[in-house]
Amino acid sequence: MQALALEVAPKARTGRLVYAAVVTVLGSLLVAGLAQITIKLPFTPVPITGQTLGVLLVGASLGPLLGALSLLLYIAEGSAGLPFFAGGASGWHGLFVPSARFPSAGYLWGFVLASALVGLLARRGWDRSLRSAIGAMFLGEIVIYAAGVPWLMKSLGWPVEKTLEAGLYPFVIGDTLKLLIAAGVLPLAWKGLSVLRRRTGS
Repeated sequence: MQALALEVAPKARTGRLVYAAVVTVLGSLLVAGLAQITIKLPFTPVPITGQTLGVLLVGASLGPLLGALSLLLYIAEGSAGLPFFAGGASGWHGLFVPSARFPSAGYLWGFVLASALVGLLARRGWDRSLRSAIGAMFLGEIVIYAAGVPWLMKSLGWPVEKTLEAGLYPFVIGDTLKLLIAAGVLPLAWKGLSVLRRRTGS
């Protein structure tokens, strides 16, 4: 099975390569745009953003390779100085080693892993029904926090409970909603594509 975006890619090799490059860039821009939807909380350096929704959609629609490349491109764009991180932030300091200068950087690396995992599951058909799509998105969320929470704890030297209170608990409800949105969009998109193909005879 192919990911949704690649299902409609051109047949010619050159066209597919150009198409792959374009959708990879567009995926990074989608995450960058959603990163600007930011709510800062007074007790944590980790803001509430729309990024997670973008990460799940990019991974599921582009597949494991292009999804991960798209998120790596997003990190590269932000580290190069483009205002693409949450709230228009940018820069590479604290991006590669846990540091108080960028304590939420672990979530960005989690985005890369999550997009690859969700993309892999989508390649296996998990994005075709709501139930399996929810499972794929949930596993993607787990990966994001599995990378982000330990990085946050190491960066700030906080104990586990305080880190969870700052880096996990406040985001559960919002990320559940984003998970459900992403899980609902993909099956609908596949159904829409199927209807379009029947009507066009392709």
